[in-house]
Amino acid sequence: MLAVRARARSHPEMKRQIYLDHQAATPVLPEALEAMLPFFRTDFGNPASLHHLGLNARDALARAREQFAALLNAELPEEIIFTSGGTEAVNLAIKGGALANERHGKHIVVSDIEHPAVLNSVAALAAQGFTCTRVKVDATGWVDPAAVRAALTDETILVAVHHANHDLGTVEPIAEIAELTAERGVPLFVDAVASAGWLELDVRALGISLLALSPQRFYGPKGVGVLYRNQRTRLAGIQHGGRQEDGRRAGTENVPAIVGAGVAAEVARRELPERQAHTAMLQRRLWEQIRERIPYVCLNGPEPGPRRNPVNLNVSFEFTEGEGLALLLDTLGVAVASGPSCVSRAEKVPPVLAAIGLDPSLAQGNILLSPGRDNTAADVDDAVVLLEQAVRRLRGMSPLWDEFQRGLVDSVLCPRARGAGPATT
Repeated sequence: MLAVRARARSHPEMKRQIYLDHQAATPVLPEALEAMLPFFRTDFGNPASLHHLGLNARDALARAREQFAALLNAELPEEIIFTSGGTEAVNLAIKGGALANERHGKHIVVSDIEHPAVLNSVAALAAQGFTCTRVKVDATGWVDPAAVRAALTDETILVAVHHANHDLGTVEPIAEIAELTAERGVPLFVDAVASAGWLELDVRALGISLLALSPQRFYGPKGVGVLYRNQRTRLAGIQHGGRQEDGRRAGTENVPAIVGAGVAAEVARRELPERQAHTAMLQRRLWEQIRERIPYVCLNGPEPGPRRNPVNLNVSFEFTEGEGLALLLDTLGVAVASGPSCVSRAEKVPPVLAAIGLDPSLAQGNILLSPGRDNTAADVDDAVVLLEQAVRRLRGMSPLWDEFQRGLVDSVLCPRARGAGPATT
């Protein structure tokens, strides 16, 4: 792996870097970084301290809460809880929400394709007697509200459905799901880590009880996460220590990161319509060119449009291995993701792709391309040219592609008629 990375840094074909992995991480905005710097050296006080440096830090936290409340259209800034990252925010929502409501029942409903942070948090609660129903999805990853309704019981105390899926980009019908959970008085937790900063999120209009997001996904710093908690939603703290974050999250707040995250939230709110339109255009351009130039490729998830997160384009190339394709693209100057970053390498087929019934040969050949606010149409055009070269090169080394060319094996995507001769593509 290190040798591959060394070649990537020195490869003669690597003229410039085209970064298409914004769903994994984004560069910190210059204005966010600038806002952070004083809190490392001059305003470095602990927010719990009584002196003026502590007061400055508390004021900075209050300002950041206002910025996130505005991004989400929360009723009160106090509904914003800061954590160390998206994963902690999810854990706090799932475990804290379940423990705060266990006197009413111990049943949780989740979709079958939630992020591992959600599914593993729910699994951890099994030791305390909680049970879980996983709702199946269709071939595009869409969660049917009727299926959620059918899964609810008198013991259900929490429902968890992501806003947009981390693998497939599928935007779920959150408002409809929230309406039916509200009828039963069941809190709804929404994992918006993959979509916040790219899609509009109005927690009051959508009827969301709890929502997690990660500023590092929309040009904020790493090391900070956000949990929105509707003021009428019960939530127990899950880690022991001090009484920070209104007693719901122990530990000194990461003030510099929170300040930078607040600026990223403010910029996202200001430029959201333009950002969403721009990335949606890039997403459509990517997919149109890929399917036109490269044979034996399929799109995983919905077609580009309102039902898909504009920073997510998950595609599978038959007769190609996704991890090898991502590494080869890196040597050519294109950064993409191969499979979800939070899934073990030991899992040959990503669980989300298995859940939608994707053939294992296609699931293993998937990559995720995530355009961002600073990418251009020229970036997309150049990336597709290099992607075509990389797929051709890998298929040229593939024994399975050779067998397919000679008519010895068939294509999952385009099976030949019985008795047909060798492939001509």
